[in-house]
Amino acid sequence: MPDGKRANLLRITLAQVLALALWFSGTAAGPAMAREAALPPGFLAWLTGAVQLGFVLGTLGSASLALPDRLDPRRLIAGAALLGAAANAAILALPIGSPWVILARGVTGLALACIYPVGMKLATGWASRADAGFVVGLLVGGLTLGSGSPHLVNAFGGLDWRLTVGAASAGALAAAALILATRLGPGQAPAPPFRPGLALLLFRTRGTRLATLGYLGHMWELYAMWAWIGAYLAASFAASGRGAGPGVAALATFAVMVAGALGCVLGGVIADRIGKARLTIWAMAASGACCLLAGPAFGLAPPLTLALCLVWGAAVVADSAQFSASVAEYAPPGLAGTMLTVQTCLGFALTLPAIHLMPLLAARFGWGGAFAALAIGPALGCLAMARLLPGAVARSDPARS
Repeated sequence: MPDGKRANLLRITLAQVLALALWFSGTAAGPAMAREAALPPGFLAWLTGAVQLGFVLGTLGSASLALPDRLDPRRLIAGAALLGAAANAAILALPIGSPWVILARGVTGLALACIYPVGMKLATGWASRADAGFVVGLLVGGLTLGSGSPHLVNAFGGLDWRLTVGAASAGALAAAALILATRLGPGQAPAPPFRPGLALLLFRTRGTRLATLGYLGHMWELYAMWAWIGAYLAASFAASGRGAGPGVAALATFAVMVAGALGCVLGGVIADRIGKARLTIWAMAASGACCLLAGPAFGLAPPLTLALCLVWGAAVVADSAQFSASVAEYAPPGLAGTMLTVQTCLGFALTLPAIHLMPLLAARFGWGGAFAALAIGPALGCLAMARLLPGAVARSDPARS
Protein backbone atom coordinates (compact mmCIF):
# COMPACT_ATOMS: atom_id res chain seq x y z
CA MET A 1 0.00 0.00 0.00
CA PRO A 2 1.44 3.43 -0.93
CA ASP A 3 2.77 5.41 1.96
CA GLY A 4 0.05 7.54 3.56
CA LYS A 5 -2.81 6.12 1.46
CA ARG A 6 -5.27 5.70 4.32
CA ALA A 7 -4.46 9.07 5.87
CA ASN A 8 -4.81 10.96 2.61
CA LEU A 9 -8.04 9.22 1.62
CA LEU A 10 -9.39 10.08 5.08
CA ARG A 11 -8.49 13.75 4.59
CA ILE A 12 -10.06 13.85 1.13
CA THR A 13 -13.25 12.16 2.31
CA LEU A 14 -13.59 14.37 5.39
CA ALA A 15 -13.03 17.48 3.27
CA GLN A 16 -15.77 16.29 0.91
CA VAL A 17 -18.15 15.73 3.82
CA LEU A 18 -17.53 19.23 5.16
CA ALA A 19 -17.59 21.08 1.83
CA LEU A 20 -20.56 19.26 0.35
CA ALA A 21 -22.78 20.30 3.25
CA LEU A 22 -23.21 23.40 1.07
CA TRP A 23 -25.24 21.36 -1.43
CA PHE A 24 -28.42 20.94 0.61
CA SER A 25 -27.99 23.70 3.19
CA GLY A 26 -30.61 25.77 1.37
CA THR A 27 -32.94 22.78 1.05
CA ALA A 28 -32.67 22.01 4.75
CA ALA A 29 -33.18 25.65 5.70
CA GLY A 30 -36.01 26.17 3.21
CA PRO A 31 -38.99 25.08 5.33
CA ALA A 32 -38.00 27.39 8.19
CA MET A 33 -37.41 30.23 5.73
CA ALA A 34 -40.86 29.60 4.25
CA ARG A 35 -42.51 29.76 7.67
CA GLU A 36 -40.78 33.06 8.35
CA ALA A 37 -41.59 34.74 5.04
CA ALA A 38 -44.46 32.70 3.49
CA LEU A 39 -42.41 31.60 0.48
CA PRO A 40 -44.12 29.77 -2.41
CA PRO A 41 -43.25 26.09 -3.06
CA GLY A 42 -41.59 27.04 -6.33
CA PHE A 43 -39.05 29.15 -4.48
CA LEU A 44 -38.18 26.22 -2.25
CA ALA A 45 -37.63 24.01 -5.29
CA TRP A 46 -35.19 26.54 -6.69
CA LEU A 47 -33.13 26.48 -3.49
CA THR A 48 -31.97 23.08 -4.73
CA GLY A 49 -32.56 23.53 -8.46
CA ALA A 50 -30.26 26.55 -8.69
CA VAL A 51 -27.44 24.50 -7.18
CA GLN A 52 -28.00 21.76 -9.76
CA LEU A 53 -27.98 24.28 -12.62
CA GLY A 54 -24.86 25.97 -11.27
CA PHE A 55 -23.18 22.59 -10.95
CA VAL A 56 -23.96 21.66 -14.57
CA LEU A 57 -22.61 24.95 -15.88
CA GLY A 58 -19.61 24.81 -13.59
CA THR A 59 -18.72 21.27 -14.64
CA LEU A 60 -18.81 22.21 -18.31
CA GLY A 61 -16.71 25.31 -17.69
CA SER A 62 -14.16 23.51 -15.54
CA ALA A 63 -13.74 20.71 -18.07
CA SER A 64 -13.63 23.06 -21.06
CA LEU A 65 -10.78 25.00 -19.47
CA ALA A 66 -9.13 21.80 -18.20
CA LEU A 67 -8.87 23.39 -14.76
CA PRO A 68 -8.24 20.10 -12.86
CA ASP A 69 -5.28 19.46 -15.20
CA ARG A 70 -3.85 22.96 -15.37
CA LEU A 71 -4.13 23.69 -11.65
CA ASP A 72 -3.14 21.80 -8.54
CA PRO A 73 -6.41 19.97 -7.69
CA ARG A 74 -5.92 20.65 -3.98
CA ARG A 75 -5.74 24.40 -4.54
CA LEU A 76 -8.67 24.27 -6.95
CA ILE A 77 -10.83 22.48 -4.36
CA ALA A 78 -9.73 24.87 -1.60
CA GLY A 79 -10.49 27.95 -3.70
CA ALA A 80 -13.89 26.54 -4.70
CA ALA A 81 -14.70 25.74 -1.07
CA LEU A 82 -13.95 29.34 -0.09
CA LEU A 83 -16.16 30.63 -2.92
CA GLY A 84 -18.96 28.27 -1.95
CA ALA A 85 -18.71 29.25 1.70
CA ALA A 86 -18.96 32.94 0.81
CA ALA A 87 -21.89 32.45 -1.60
CA ASN A 88 -23.76 30.33 0.92
CA ALA A 89 -23.13 32.78 3.76
CA ALA A 90 -24.40 35.64 1.58
CA ILE A 91 -27.91 34.22 2.08
CA LEU A 92 -27.73 35.44 5.67
CA ALA A 93 -27.42 39.04 4.50
CA LEU A 94 -30.05 38.90 1.74
CA PRO A 95 -33.82 39.42 2.10
CA ILE A 96 -35.68 36.12 2.43
CA GLY A 97 -37.34 35.27 -0.87
CA SER A 98 -35.12 37.58 -2.89
CA PRO A 99 -33.99 36.42 -6.37
CA TRP A 100 -30.47 37.15 -5.15
CA VAL A 101 -30.83 34.19 -2.80
CA ILE A 102 -31.39 31.93 -5.82
CA LEU A 103 -28.38 33.50 -7.54
CA ALA A 104 -26.26 32.82 -4.46
CA ARG A 105 -27.34 29.19 -4.57
CA GLY A 106 -26.36 29.04 -8.24
CA VAL A 107 -22.88 30.35 -7.41
CA THR A 108 -22.68 27.69 -4.72
CA GLY A 109 -23.37 25.09 -7.42
CA LEU A 110 -20.59 26.55 -9.58
CA ALA A 111 -18.20 26.14 -6.66
CA LEU A 112 -19.31 22.56 -6.01
CA ALA A 113 -18.44 21.71 -9.61
CA CYS A 114 -14.79 22.20 -8.65
CA ILE A 115 -15.11 20.29 -5.38
CA TYR A 116 -16.95 17.01 -5.97
CA PRO A 117 -15.55 15.92 -9.39
CA VAL A 118 -12.05 17.18 -8.60
CA GLY A 119 -12.18 15.39 -5.26
CA MET A 120 -13.00 12.20 -7.17
CA LYS A 121 -9.92 12.72 -9.34
CA LEU A 122 -7.78 13.38 -6.26
CA ALA A 123 -9.02 10.18 -4.58
CA THR A 124 -8.57 7.96 -7.64
CA GLY A 125 -4.89 8.90 -7.61
CA TRP A 126 -4.68 6.70 -4.53
CA ALA A 127 -6.86 3.86 -5.93
CA SER A 128 -5.75 0.55 -7.41
CA ARG A 129 -7.60 -1.78 -9.77
CA ALA A 130 -8.56 -4.03 -6.84
CA ASP A 131 -10.18 -1.32 -4.72
CA ALA A 132 -11.38 1.27 -7.26
CA GLY A 133 -15.06 0.58 -6.53
CA PHE A 134 -14.50 1.00 -2.81
CA VAL A 135 -12.51 4.24 -3.19
CA VAL A 136 -15.07 5.83 -5.53
CA GLY A 137 -17.88 4.63 -3.27
CA LEU A 138 -16.12 6.22 -0.31
CA LEU A 139 -16.10 9.60 -2.05
CA VAL A 140 -19.75 9.39 -3.08
CA GLY A 141 -20.47 8.40 0.51
CA GLY A 142 -18.77 11.63 1.54
CA LEU A 143 -21.03 13.54 -0.85
CA THR A 144 -24.08 11.84 0.64
CA LEU A 145 -23.11 12.41 4.27
CA GLY A 146 -22.11 16.01 3.59
CA SER A 147 -25.36 16.68 1.75
CA GLY A 148 -27.34 15.33 4.69
CA SER A 149 -25.47 17.14 7.47
CA PRO A 150 -27.57 20.35 7.28
CA HIS A 151 -30.56 18.26 8.36
CA LEU A 152 -28.63 17.26 11.48
CA VAL A 153 -27.97 20.91 12.25
CA ASN A 154 -31.68 21.56 11.75
CA ALA A 155 -32.56 18.83 14.22
CA PHE A 156 -30.43 20.23 17.03
CA GLY A 157 -30.32 23.91 16.16
CA GLY A 158 -33.81 24.91 17.26
CA LEU A 159 -34.80 24.94 13.56
CA ASP A 160 -33.14 28.33 13.10
CA TRP A 161 -32.32 28.26 9.41
CA ARG A 162 -29.53 30.81 9.89
CA LEU A 163 -27.63 28.34 12.05
CA THR A 164 -27.99 25.68 9.35
CA VAL A 165 -26.64 27.97 6.63
CA GLY A 166 -23.85 29.32 8.83
CA ALA A 167 -22.71 25.85 9.90
CA ALA A 168 -22.49 24.72 6.26
CA SER A 169 -20.29 27.70 5.36
CA ALA A 170 -18.06 27.08 8.38
CA GLY A 171 -17.67 23.45 7.29
CA ALA A 172 -16.58 24.53 3.82
CA LEU A 173 -13.91 26.78 5.34
CA ALA A 174 -12.59 23.85 7.36
CA ALA A 175 -12.60 21.70 4.21
CA ALA A 176 -10.42 24.23 2.38
CA ALA A 177 -7.79 24.01 5.11
CA LEU A 178 -7.99 20.21 5.29
CA ILE A 179 -7.61 19.58 1.57
CA LEU A 180 -4.45 21.68 1.40
CA ALA A 181 -2.83 19.22 3.82
CA THR A 182 -3.45 16.33 1.40
CA ARG A 183 -0.74 14.83 -0.82
CA LEU A 184 -1.20 13.72 -4.43
CA GLY A 185 -1.40 9.97 -4.95
CA PRO A 186 1.06 7.91 -7.03
CA GLY A 187 -1.59 7.27 -9.67
CA GLN A 188 -2.46 10.94 -10.19
CA ALA A 189 -2.60 11.67 -13.91
CA PRO A 190 -4.18 14.48 -15.95
CA ALA A 191 -7.49 13.76 -17.68
CA PRO A 192 -7.97 14.79 -21.32
CA PRO A 193 -9.61 18.22 -21.76
CA PHE A 194 -13.24 18.51 -22.74
CA ARG A 195 -13.62 18.47 -26.54
CA PRO A 196 -17.20 19.18 -27.73
CA GLY A 197 -16.61 17.60 -31.13
CA LEU A 198 -16.05 14.23 -29.49
CA ALA A 199 -18.97 14.40 -27.07
CA LEU A 200 -21.25 12.43 -29.41
CA LEU A 201 -18.99 9.41 -29.01
CA LEU A 202 -20.65 8.92 -25.64
CA PHE A 203 -23.78 7.73 -27.48
CA ARG A 204 -22.04 6.17 -30.48
CA THR A 205 -20.13 3.73 -28.27
CA ARG A 206 -22.48 1.05 -26.97
CA GLY A 207 -20.94 0.58 -23.52
CA THR A 208 -20.80 4.27 -22.64
CA ARG A 209 -24.28 4.81 -24.11
CA LEU A 210 -25.89 2.13 -21.97
CA ALA A 211 -24.02 3.17 -18.82
CA THR A 212 -25.12 6.76 -19.37
CA LEU A 213 -28.74 5.73 -19.93
CA GLY A 214 -28.58 3.79 -16.67
CA TYR A 215 -27.06 6.82 -14.96
CA LEU A 216 -29.83 9.08 -16.26
CA GLY A 217 -32.47 6.75 -14.84
CA HIS A 218 -30.63 6.80 -11.52
CA MET A 219 -30.32 10.61 -11.48
CA TRP A 220 -34.02 11.11 -12.31
CA GLU A 221 -34.77 9.63 -8.91
CA LEU A 222 -31.77 10.50 -6.72
CA TYR A 223 -31.79 14.27 -6.26
CA ALA A 224 -35.57 14.60 -6.32
CA MET A 225 -35.70 12.04 -3.51
CA TRP A 226 -32.94 13.81 -1.58
CA ALA A 227 -34.53 17.23 -2.07
CA TRP A 228 -38.00 16.22 -0.86
CA ILE A 229 -37.54 13.31 1.53
CA GLY A 230 -37.39 15.72 4.49
CA ALA A 231 -40.70 17.32 3.57
CA TYR A 232 -42.22 13.87 3.01
CA LEU A 233 -41.13 12.61 6.42
CA ALA A 234 -42.36 15.76 8.17
CA ALA A 235 -45.77 15.49 6.48
CA SER A 236 -45.99 11.76 7.15
CA PHE A 237 -45.11 12.11 10.82
CA ALA A 238 -47.71 14.88 11.19
CA ALA A 239 -50.36 12.77 9.42
CA SER A 240 -49.66 9.82 11.71
CA GLY A 241 -50.88 11.83 14.70
CA ARG A 242 -48.05 10.48 16.85
CA GLY A 243 -46.77 13.92 17.86
CA ALA A 244 -43.40 13.79 16.08
CA GLY A 245 -42.24 17.40 15.65
CA PRO A 246 -40.22 18.94 12.82
CA GLY A 247 -36.99 18.35 14.73
CA VAL A 248 -37.67 14.61 14.72
CA ALA A 249 -38.30 14.73 10.97
CA ALA A 250 -35.02 16.57 10.41
CA LEU A 251 -33.14 13.99 12.46
CA ALA A 252 -34.87 11.19 10.52
CA THR A 253 -33.85 12.82 7.24
CA PHE A 254 -30.24 12.91 8.37
CA ALA A 255 -30.48 9.22 9.28
CA VAL A 256 -31.68 8.49 5.73
CA MET A 257 -28.62 10.28 4.34
CA VAL A 258 -26.30 8.39 6.69
CA ALA A 259 -27.83 5.16 5.38
CA GLY A 260 -26.97 6.39 1.90
CA ALA A 261 -23.35 7.05 2.86
CA LEU A 262 -23.05 3.51 4.20
CA GLY A 263 -24.77 2.19 1.07
CA CYS A 264 -22.18 3.90 -1.13
CA VAL A 265 -19.26 2.24 0.61
CA LEU A 266 -20.93 -1.17 0.73
CA GLY A 267 -22.01 -0.80 -2.90
CA GLY A 268 -18.43 -0.13 -3.92
CA VAL A 269 -17.18 -3.23 -2.11
CA ILE A 270 -19.91 -5.41 -3.66
CA ALA A 271 -19.32 -3.98 -7.15
CA ASP A 272 -15.64 -4.94 -6.92
CA ARG A 273 -16.78 -8.53 -6.34
CA ILE A 274 -19.88 -9.09 -8.50
CA GLY A 275 -19.49 -6.46 -11.22
CA LYS A 276 -20.69 -2.90 -11.66
CA ALA A 277 -23.69 -3.61 -13.90
CA ARG A 278 -25.17 -6.24 -11.60
CA LEU A 279 -24.77 -4.00 -8.53
CA THR A 280 -26.53 -1.09 -10.25
CA ILE A 281 -29.46 -3.32 -11.26
CA TRP A 282 -29.91 -4.59 -7.72
CA ALA A 283 -29.75 -1.09 -6.26
CA MET A 284 -32.15 0.47 -8.79
CA ALA A 285 -34.65 -2.35 -8.38
CA ALA A 286 -34.65 -1.82 -4.62
CA SER A 287 -34.91 1.97 -4.80
CA GLY A 288 -37.64 1.82 -7.45
CA ALA A 289 -39.66 -0.48 -5.20
CA CYS A 290 -39.27 2.03 -2.38
CA CYS A 291 -40.61 4.78 -4.68
CA LEU A 292 -43.79 2.75 -5.10
CA LEU A 293 -44.06 1.93 -1.39
CA ALA A 294 -43.67 5.54 -0.25
CA GLY A 295 -47.37 6.19 -0.82
CA PRO A 296 -48.68 3.26 1.26
CA ALA A 297 -46.13 4.09 3.97
CA PHE A 298 -47.27 7.70 4.27
CA GLY A 299 -48.98 8.40 7.59
CA LEU A 300 -48.03 5.10 9.20
CA ALA A 301 -46.36 4.98 12.61
CA PRO A 302 -43.11 7.00 12.25
CA PRO A 303 -40.80 4.00 12.90
CA LEU A 304 -42.40 2.08 10.02
CA THR A 305 -42.16 4.95 7.57
CA LEU A 306 -38.60 5.66 8.65
CA ALA A 307 -37.61 2.00 8.21
CA LEU A 308 -38.69 2.12 4.56
CA CYS A 309 -36.86 5.41 4.02
CA LEU A 310 -33.65 4.03 5.56
CA VAL A 311 -33.68 1.17 3.06
CA TRP A 312 -34.48 3.65 0.31
CA GLY A 313 -31.70 5.99 1.40
CA ALA A 314 -29.14 3.19 1.19
CA ALA A 315 -30.33 1.79 -2.14
CA VAL A 316 -30.89 5.06 -4.00
CA VAL A 317 -27.20 6.00 -4.01
CA ALA A 318 -25.42 2.64 -3.54
CA ASP A 319 -24.91 2.42 -7.31
CA SER A 320 -24.04 6.04 -8.04
CA ALA A 321 -20.27 5.70 -8.29
CA GLN A 322 -20.45 2.60 -10.47
CA PHE A 323 -22.06 4.40 -13.43
CA SER A 324 -19.02 6.67 -13.71
CA ALA A 325 -16.69 3.70 -13.33
CA SER A 326 -18.57 1.91 -16.13
CA VAL A 327 -18.27 4.87 -18.51
CA ALA A 328 -14.53 5.09 -17.79
CA GLU A 329 -14.20 1.38 -18.55
CA TYR A 330 -16.02 1.50 -21.90
CA ALA A 331 -14.79 4.91 -23.10
CA PRO A 332 -12.64 5.05 -26.24
CA PRO A 333 -8.92 5.21 -25.38
CA GLY A 334 -7.87 8.63 -24.11
CA LEU A 335 -11.41 9.97 -23.90
CA ALA A 336 -12.55 8.86 -20.45
CA GLY A 337 -12.39 12.43 -19.11
CA THR A 338 -14.56 13.79 -21.90
CA MET A 339 -17.07 10.96 -21.58
CA LEU A 340 -17.35 11.38 -17.80
CA THR A 341 -17.81 15.14 -18.15
CA VAL A 342 -20.67 14.73 -20.63
CA GLN A 343 -22.28 11.99 -18.52
CA THR A 344 -22.15 14.09 -15.34
CA CYS A 345 -23.57 17.18 -17.03
CA LEU A 346 -26.46 15.26 -18.60
CA GLY A 347 -27.29 13.56 -15.30
CA PHE A 348 -27.33 16.71 -13.22
CA ALA A 349 -29.28 18.58 -15.90
CA LEU A 350 -31.97 15.89 -15.65
CA THR A 351 -32.31 16.50 -11.92
CA LEU A 352 -33.75 19.97 -12.56
CA PRO A 353 -37.14 18.91 -14.00
CA ALA A 354 -37.41 16.04 -11.52
CA ILE A 355 -36.90 18.34 -8.53
CA HIS A 356 -39.36 20.93 -9.81
CA LEU A 357 -42.03 18.40 -10.75
CA MET A 358 -42.19 16.93 -7.26
CA PRO A 359 -44.19 19.70 -5.51
CA LEU A 360 -46.60 19.89 -8.45
CA LEU A 361 -47.18 16.15 -8.45
CA ALA A 362 -47.47 16.05 -4.65
CA ALA A 363 -50.11 18.79 -4.71
CA ARG A 364 -52.09 16.98 -7.41
CA PHE A 365 -51.63 13.29 -6.55
CA GLY A 366 -50.20 13.28 -3.03
CA TRP A 367 -46.75 12.10 -1.97
CA GLY A 368 -47.45 8.56 -3.16
CA GLY A 369 -48.15 9.69 -6.71
CA ALA A 370 -45.17 12.05 -6.75
CA PHE A 371 -42.66 9.44 -5.63
CA ALA A 372 -44.22 6.78 -7.87
CA ALA A 373 -43.33 8.99 -10.85
CA LEU A 374 -39.68 8.76 -9.80
CA ALA A 375 -39.79 4.96 -10.17
CA ILE A 376 -39.80 5.40 -13.96
CA GLY A 377 -36.11 6.29 -13.85
CA PRO A 378 -34.81 3.19 -12.02
CA ALA A 379 -37.01 0.95 -14.17
CA LEU A 380 -35.51 2.27 -17.40
CA GLY A 381 -32.06 2.30 -15.82
CA CYS A 382 -32.33 -1.40 -15.00
CA LEU A 383 -33.19 -2.20 -18.62
CA ALA A 384 -30.14 -0.30 -19.86
CA MET A 385 -27.70 -1.82 -17.37
CA ALA A 386 -29.03 -5.34 -17.97
CA ARG A 387 -27.54 -5.05 -21.45
CA LEU A 388 -24.15 -4.42 -19.85
CA LEU A 389 -24.05 -7.67 -17.90
CA PRO A 390 -20.93 -9.79 -18.57
CA GLY A 391 -20.75 -10.91 -22.19
CA ALA A 392 -23.50 -8.63 -23.49
CA VAL A 393 -21.20 -5.93 -24.84
CA ALA A 394 -18.75 -8.35 -26.39
CA ARG A 395 -21.58 -10.14 -28.25
CA SER A 396 -23.17 -7.07 -29.79
CA ASP A 397 -20.56 -4.29 -29.95
CA PRO A 398 -17.93 -4.88 -32.64
CA ALA A 399 -16.03 -1.82 -31.40
CA ARG A 400 -15.22 -3.69 -28.20
CA SER A 401 -13.93 -6.85 -29.90
